[in-house]
Amino acid sequence: MADYILWFDQLGMHDVNTVGGKNASLGEMISNLANRGVSVPGGFATTTDAYRDFLQYDGLDTRINQLLATLNVDDINALTHAGKTIRGWLMDAPLPQALLSAVTEAYQKLAEGSGDTASFAVRSSATAEDLPDASFAGQQETFLNVCGLDNVIAAIKEVFASLYNDRAIAYRVHQHFEHDKVFLSAGIQKMARSDIGASGVMFTLDTESGFRDAVFITGAYGLGETVVQGAVNPDEFYVYKPNLAANRPAILSRRLGEKALEMIYDIQGGAHNKATLTRKVDDNRRQRFCLTDAQVESLARQALIIEKHYGRPMDIEWALDGGDGKLYIVQARPETVESRAKTTVVERYQLASRGEVIAEGRAIGQKIGQGKARIIMSIAQMHEVQEGDVLVTDMTDPDWEPIMKRASAIVTNRGGRTCHAAIIAREMGIPAVVGCGNATDLIANGDEVTVSCAEGDTGFIYAGLLGFERMTADTGNLPDLSVKIMMNVGNPERSFSFSRLPNEGVGLARLEFIINNTIGIHPKALMEFDLLPEELKTKIGKKIAGYSSPVDFYVEKLVEGIATLAAAFHPHKVIVRMSDFKSNEYANLLAGDRYEPHEENPMIGYRGVSRYLSTDFRSCFELECQALRKVRNEMGLTNVEVMIPFCRTLEEAQQVTELLASQGIKRGENDLRLIMMCEIPSNAVLAEEFLEYFDGFSIGSNDMTQLSLGLDRDSGLIAHLFDERNPAVKKLLSMAIAACKKQGKYVGICGQGPSDYPDFAAWLHEQGISSISLNPDTVVNTWLHLASLEKH
Repeated sequence: MADYILWFDQLGMHDVNTVGGKNASLGEMISNLANRGVSVPGGFATTTDAYRDFLQYDGLDTRINQLLATLNVDDINALTHAGKTIRGWLMDAPLPQALLSAVTEAYQKLAEGSGDTASFAVRSSATAEDLPDASFAGQQETFLNVCGLDNVIAAIKEVFASLYNDRAIAYRVHQHFEHDKVFLSAGIQKMARSDIGASGVMFTLDTESGFRDAVFITGAYGLGETVVQGAVNPDEFYVYKPNLAANRPAILSRRLGEKALEMIYDIQGGAHNKATLTRKVDDNRRQRFCLTDAQVESLARQALIIEKHYGRPMDIEWALDGGDGKLYIVQARPETVESRAKTTVVERYQLASRGEVIAEGRAIGQKIGQGKARIIMSIAQMHEVQEGDVLVTDMTDPDWEPIMKRASAIVTNRGGRTCHAAIIAREMGIPAVVGCGNATDLIANGDEVTVSCAEGDTGFIYAGLLGFERMTADTGNLPDLSVKIMMNVGNPERSFSFSRLPNEGVGLARLEFIINNTIGIHPKALMEFDLLPEELKTKIGKKIAGYSSPVDFYVEKLVEGIATLAAAFHPHKVIVRMSDFKSNEYANLLAGDRYEPHEENPMIGYRGVSRYLSTDFRSCFELECQALRKVRNEMGLTNVEVMIPFCRTLEEAQQVTELLASQGIKRGENDLRLIMMCEIPSNAVLAEEFLEYFDGFSIGSNDMTQLSLGLDRDSGLIAHLFDERNPAVKKLLSMAIAACKKQGKYVGICGQGPSDYPDFAAWLHEQGISSISLNPDTVVNTWLHLASLEKH
């Protein structure tokens, strides 16, 4: 008689046909990775032989195949009827006696010594599951906190029946798997007590861009089903793989999720289908990250061990046991979407114009979709969704797969970037905006909407059908250039995606973008937090939740933004410009009006070096220096270089370099180059003298043009006169380039001009400029244009 039970430590990936993908993977990790630091709770699996023998009872397999042979899975009513019928047959059929005996013996051994506290997960594991080219995410059932032998046996029966859930039937058809070639195994695994801890999902690449050097971790309190199902908006972390290997601080970014709910054990339950309940999380716990930094890095290390062993990017479920404090891996499967993408083909979507924003959430997919909104609150409404509609709902689960494939985009109230809706949207290649909060209230059923995931980490739902453009380019065969093409990148959240474009690094990373979009609070207010009015303290307190102090929040958010940019483009240079807000822009930050002067013309007022050197702002500038020191010295990301904006005089040049040195940011130390923005006519006229204090120039053509021509670039009345190609501007730029070339120093340009005017980029090339930094959407075309010029 064939074996009906195998223990996980007897299994490996060669046993997929025996125990399915999920159980084979658990066995593989227990057998091969336990001694390398990967912790997996033990257990056993029923074999596919047991399932085959079960299906032979009273000709079950023949009846099932006959019913499915003519089924149209796109006919929702027919699919529902077929699935219900087959599951009824399976639930009515008895399990083989030999299987019951084997499960009983194995259960008693697994539960030995645990007394009445023994608790198990009973998971499905199909032979066509967790494969490199199909995830089968959530297609069959999982039962958590199953207590007692009778309940384990009942759960196994339901797991067996779940091979014929409506969603599983439809998914197999769409993925071209034959029903009678797929078999099921049930895994019985000791529960990690994440009900009193935390759990979640992690990927060994960035799920949106395919960037391979980061581990992406999501987590929330309680059992992991809330994260997988999308019932919560979880905490998120990015961890940099090379820094893990070098034992340096490795967390690139943290994002505090709402974590409004948690799934815990139902102590009063008993039956396997009543063994958990969902409850609200109190405000204090919601305002803390569910993992410490040390736990985040520990998880990421386990992920790297698993990825290295399997030799491909992985999708991993983890659990933090609140009892013993240990981190466990409870599932691992190959990642199936981004790891298969052709890395040299770049696809970009761009809106022609923005419109009224109805709702916003987390962007999934970096695409744009549009159509009529269909508000669907239950699976009973599936028939209402037509091809090309935008599906708007609270959250999805695997039962929704047949209607998700009809949608042009998906919008959910709840969920994070590793929830079911996000995974299926990526697999189907459609945009999704998840975790919107109340999209089903804000969007009207039947209204035409545009769903944009092409603007960064935040996805927007706009009213109406907005115009947009889809662009593709194969960057694998771009010709070599004698000039370096760099990029202007403000938003760190898009840096992983932008790094896929051909580039020599970042010529301009704006620190003020991080301050405005991620921090949003005036630094003085954070330094004087205890002195603020209570109402203002309450507002700020919500924004800085999860960090140890207001100042720590400011510094760490700067570190996260800079480090993410540096990691994305490593080893290429990333030139970070210190903050260049003007007084009116600082005043727009939360509490900013308390600290900023009113200026009639802030464009040429209290900005740049003058601000850094002032007694009023110097302490704020020192926080920026603190962040840069951590990124370069502690994290080791020495590809970060520093750029100083709006330096008016030689005296300011001397004083600011001395100030930087006093803050541990010294030219030449740890290979640091200090670059100056060349954007004021005095910078070009006295170029050689300014270069005594700096290692090169980055030309800011916008300010140089307006200050050379004496015009306000924001004034519509004289906007027609603003042109970087004016002879006076060109003469000044030529002087600056010549001075740098004479001294053998770096000279690049990061202004808007080369992005707007290919002929201006060509002129700069002729002048011998070292690098041209472009907006990402103009990189490929400008590259090709310059290459054509070099041919002639």
